[in-house]
Amino acid sequence: MVPKLMRSLGAILADAQERGLVAQNVVWSLSRGRRSGASAEKRRRAKLKVGVDIPTPAEITAIIAHLTGRRRPMLLTAIFTGLRSSELRGLRWQDIDLKKGELHVHQRADRYHRMGRPKSAAGERTIPLSPILANTLREWKVACPKNAHNLAFANGNGNPDAWKEITNDSYRPAQVAAGVVNAKGHAKYGGLHALRHFYASWCINRKVDGGLELPLKVVSARLGHASIQITADRYGHLFPSADDGAELAAAERALLPPVG
Repeated sequence: MVPKLMRSLGAILADAQERGLVAQNVVWSLSRGRRSGASAEKRRRAKLKVGVDIPTPAEITAIIAHLTGRRRPMLLTAIFTGLRSSELRGLRWQDIDLKKGELHVHQRADRYHRMGRPKSAAGERTIPLSPILANTLREWKVACPKNAHNLAFANGNGNPDAWKEITNDSYRPAQVAAGVVNAKGHAKYGGLHALRHFYASWCINRKVDGGLELPLKVVSARLGHASIQITADRYGHLFPSADDGAELAAAERALLPPVG
């Protein structure tokens, strides 16, 4: 009975993580922790780390260079929009406005390929398309096989692509080909959620570091979080400090002009 309950709870938390309601699946972390002897509580409290949980910009550049086949447009969309895997799999062409350079999230596909609206009001949102992504989608729209659901990334049967196949057949092999691997030579990042984490970090990073330097509220809206607190709890530590020595000195001089 206990293993069955753990599997059910793990599936529930996996869905919640996919929708951005929890930072990690503590059931799966607990299972991994038992095998490795690590503390589940320590895992639960750990902050997301660049290069560990979040791909670095250099790793993303290498991965992009090795994306091939029909899933290249899908994985580029994941990287440059931060869509959840369910949103990615349920994305329709009518929700992609290539003229305006916008992507609208109005639909998701669950693990059973059932399609419906996002589970929260914040999930319905508009995300701007980067130039490389807009051009890629424009080309893919011409080559994309027609399907009954008008999905942008359908499988060979015209249904939502299975996330396990996306991960095992395309995402992980691209990492290995790019040299983004762990000590055992396996793909460093297991699930697609790492690409969502990267998008969040890209939105947060300073422009001088190649990021967008967006405010917390905008980042939260882009990610479709139900509240800004979710974004702050998960990614707040990634925001650059604005009170380094040079900026403090400049602010002090502006406030207290030199005497005499």
